[in-house]
Amino acid sequence: MNDLAAVDTKPALPQCVINCVVYDKGGKRRDIGLDEISDVLAVDDRSFIWVGLYEPADAILEKLQEEFCLHDLAVEDAQNAHQRPKLEAYGNSLFVAVHTAQVVDDRIRFGETHAFLGPRYLVTVRHGASLSYAPVRERVQREPDLLALGPSYGLYAVLDYIVDNYRPIIDQFKQTLDALEKDIFSDTYRRVTVVKLYELKRELTQMRLAVAPLQDVLAQLTRSQSALIPEEVRLYFRDVQDHVLRVNEYTDTLREMLTTALSVNLSLVTLAQGEIVKRLGAWAALLAAPTLITSWYGMNFEHMPELAGRFAYPILIAGVALACFGLYRLFKRSRWL
Repeated sequence: MNDLAAVDTKPALPQCVINCVVYDKGGKRRDIGLDEISDVLAVDDRSFIWVGLYEPADAILEKLQEEFCLHDLAVEDAQNAHQRPKLEAYGNSLFVAVHTAQVVDDRIRFGETHAFLGPRYLVTVRHGASLSYAPVRERVQREPDLLALGPSYGLYAVLDYIVDNYRPIIDQFKQTLDALEKDIFSDTYRRVTVVKLYELKRELTQMRLAVAPLQDVLAQLTRSQSALIPEEVRLYFRDVQDHVLRVNEYTDTLREMLTTALSVNLSLVTLAQGEIVKRLGAWAALLAAPTLITSWYGMNFEHMPELAGRFAYPILIAGVALACFGLYRLFKRSRWL
C-alpha cells in the first residue's frame, strides 16, 4: 500500500489548465502544479515547462504572466480570442496566434490557438473550436531526442498538428462539391443547389483567411535568427510551411471550381429557360395562323369564300392545315421545337 501511495500523482489543477508538465533534458515528463513553476525555472537544468490551457480565466493568465514574466500586450491578446494569425517578439519571448478549424455538423467551426514561447517554457492557449493537443504531447514524448531541442520543438509539433487538420476539411468539401456535380449540370433550376454552392464558397473563403496569413508566420519562424529557435528546429518549421502552401493552393483551387460551378449552373439554367421560351413562341406562332384565318369569319362581311363555293370549307381547312404544317417544319428545322 505504501508503494502505491508513493506513485507520482497529478497535482490538482484548475479546470481550464489541461496540463502543466516539465520535461528534463532527456525528454522525461513530470507533472507539476502552477505554484511549482518558479521553483523549476530557478534550477538551470536545461528542462522546460509546457502549460496547456483551454479558454482560461483571467486569473490563470495573470498567474502565468507572473511566473513566466509574459508581456502585458501578449497576455491581453491571449485573453481576447479575436486575433489575426501573427507572430510577435517581446524581448526574449515570442507570441504566436493561429486559427484552428474543425468540422461540426457539416460546417467549419473556427477557433484560435495562442502560444507563448520562451527559453524554457511553452504556453498554449486554445479558444473555440479546437482539438485537444494531447496527441501532440504523446507524439513528442515518443521522440525524446527531438524533445531535447527545447520548447520550440513543442511549438513545431502544435503548428504541424493544426495544419494537418486543415487537409481533411478541404478533402471533405471537395467530396461535397463532387456530389453536387449532378445537380450543377441539371437543366432544372434547384435553389438548394445554388445555396449549397454559396455556403461552400463562403466557408472556403473563411478557411483561406485562416490559412493564408499562417504562411507569413511560418516564414518568419523559418528565417528567425532568435536563439529561441535552433537551426535544427527551423527545418521542421520549413516542412510545416510547405504543407501550408499546399493547403492554401488547394483551397484557392476549390474556390475557383466553386465559382465556375456557380456560373455553369446559372448559365445552364438560363439556356434551359431560353429553350422553353423558344418552344412557347413556336407553339404560339402555330396557333396564331389558324386563329388569324378563322377570326375573319367573326366579321360581318357579305361575301365570304365559303358562301358561294361548294368546296370552300374543305379548301379552307386544308389551307389552314398546310400553313400550320409549313410553320411546324420551319420551327423544327430551326430547332425551336
